[in-house]
Formats: sequence, C-alpha cells, structure tokens
Amino acid sequence: MKVGILGAGQLARMIALAGYPLGLDFVFLDPSGDACANKLGEHLHGDYQDPRLLAQLAESADVVTYEFENVSADVAEFLTSHTRVHPSPKALAVAQDRLIEKNFFRSLEIPTPEFAPVDSLEDLEQAMASIGYPAILKSRRLGYDGKGQSMLKSEADLRPAWELLEGAPAIVEGFVPFDREVSVIAVRGVNGSMAFYPLSENLHRGGILRVARSCAGDAMQSQAEAYVSRLMDALGYVGVLALELFETGGRLIANEFAPRVHNSGHWTIEGAETSQFENHLRAILGLPLGSTAPVGKSAMVNFIGGLPEPQEVLALAQTHLHLYDKAPRKGRKVAHATVRAETSEQLSSLLQPLTALADRVDDS
Repeated sequence: MKVGILGAGQLARMIALAGYPLGLDFVFLDPSGDACANKLGEHLHGDYQDPRLLAQLAESADVVTYEFENVSADVAEFLTSHTRVHPSPKALAVAQDRLIEKNFFRSLEIPTPEFAPVDSLEDLEQAMASIGYPAILKSRRLGYDGKGQSMLKSEADLRPAWELLEGAPAIVEGFVPFDREVSVIAVRGVNGSMAFYPLSENLHRGGILRVARSCAGDAMQSQAEAYVSRLMDALGYVGVLALELFETGGRLIANEFAPRVHNSGHWTIEGAETSQFENHLRAILGLPLGSTAPVGKSAMVNFIGGLPEPQEVLALAQTHLHLYDKAPRKGRKVAHATVRAETSEQLSSLLQPLTALADRVDDS
C-alpha cells in the first residue's frame, strides 16, 4: 500500500516513520526541494496546484492525506475524483476559514468566544462596540503559530492592527481569560469508530506551542470528547483531528481545530499504546484503531529556532529526542523531545532540565 501526503514537513515525516513498520510506502507532494520528509519516500517536487503532479500523486497512491490545512480544499476535491482522500475536503474547507469554523462550532452547540467578521476598519470599530476589549484580530485564512494575529487592548490598536492585515478578510474574537489551554486528540475510522487520547495541557509563548503535557483522568476529558465527537460526526471525518480549547471557570470554549495530526500530540509516540501517527494511518486505511491508553505520564517539549547538542538532550533521564532534519531558523520548529515518567511528580522533575535546554536555544 502506498500513502500520498500533501506536504513533506515534520508531520509527514513522523507519519511515514510510523508507517514503515506496517509495510507502507509513501509519496509526498511538496514545493520545497529540501523538505524534511523527502528522504522517506518518493518526492513529487512542485506546486500543490500542479495538475500534472496531482494526477501523478492520485495514480500512485492508494489513499491521500495531508499534513497541514493550508493546502487548497479544491486540490483535495480534485483528488477525490481519482483516489481516496482522508480527511475529506469538507473538513479542510471548514478549518481553513476561521469565520466558517466558528459558525460551524456554533451550529454544533460547541461554545466559542464572541466573534464578528471584519472586512474593513469600519467593521472592526463597529464590532468592538459589542465584543469589547481586550480582543484579538485574526486573518480568516492562513496564519499559524500566532501569525496574522494582533491583540487589541484599546481603540488606539485598531488601525495599526487592521493595516497589518493589508485588507485581508478577518475575524475579531473576544479574548478568553482562560485558566489553561488544552487540546484533545481524537481519531475516527472509516466505520465511524472513535478513540480519544488523554487531554494535553499546552503552554504557548509568542503564539507557538512550547510544552504539551498529557493529563490522563483530567476532569475536562468527557466534555472535550463530547465536543470533538460532535465535530467529527458532523464532518464525516476519517483520521486524526485535534480540537484546541480554552478552559475557563470549569467549562471548555473551542478555539480552533486542526484536521490532521498535531504538535500537541507528539508525546503519544512514547507516551501512548498507539501513537497519533500510527492511528491516523490505521484510520485512513480502514484498519482497526489502536489503543490510545497512556503509558505512564508524558510530556513533549519543542525546540524552536535552535537546537542544543543532541548529547545534552540524550543525557537526560527518560528523554527521547526527535530531530526533524531542518535547518535552524528564527521561529522554526526544528525538533522535539518527549519525557516519560511513572508519576506526575517525577515528570515535573524530569521536565525542568529539558525546558531549560529549550529556553536556552529558543530563537523565536
């Protein structure tokens, strides 16, 4: 069986690494000549919209998936007429536009922050009268890791924030004074069966995920599972999906979802019976889903912009290093490390030197 992947970054790389023990082959379509997954399969080098390459991808792959949601939904729609594509183009289209996404959440009775569409400075000024300060102005499309976003603390911030978007369609959201940020990683098979990983408690800085810690037995687990189940059923979803949430006052509010494997679930490689990457492959190939049960207590730390010497990381007890074969660059995720322990207390202790290493080389 051959799996086609739109994109050849670190997520595609980890999907492929999970697939080799299952006897799978891979073909990647990516415009970058040095994308880090290229060595793990056939590389179709060119634009995602290139009809010749798309036809070649569809012909060679038994199923096509994607590693990030900024590939045009039209591309996924085209591929569905030639081969199987999971997740569906509908999931991609909803996730690509923050306004459509927020309205979709609302239609499913999944709570969201207050929001309003913004197509001009005048729209923004009018929206703030009801949403109030503080708030966040975001581009509706594209943008990740905090890009395309501006915090609005007073009226003086409105014009500069709008001008930064250079007229792109936007959405303004009320700021949620959250107690913590969490995500739930879920997987749904072609037969509708679902499995859920323990909640990840996530620490961001500058809009980029720094630490994700698994929280087996968390009080918010059932609420998160209810929301993500509703979402996946409505989309007829197949594969792994991550739903990012704010916890505030004992309730969860949806921020956004990613129709793919997700950074906050990297701890599952060592910290779960079946990793999110293997389960994504199982789902899109129609294979039985693997157990999502945790193995001990786990956490993941990102290395952003820079990387310590590998021996410094590997010298730390119960720590596993994952290099992405990417050149260091400001704000770029170049590796992560996973820590696993028997107890939460041990995990906290083991995390301290690892996060110190990551902070030392952080060039975001």
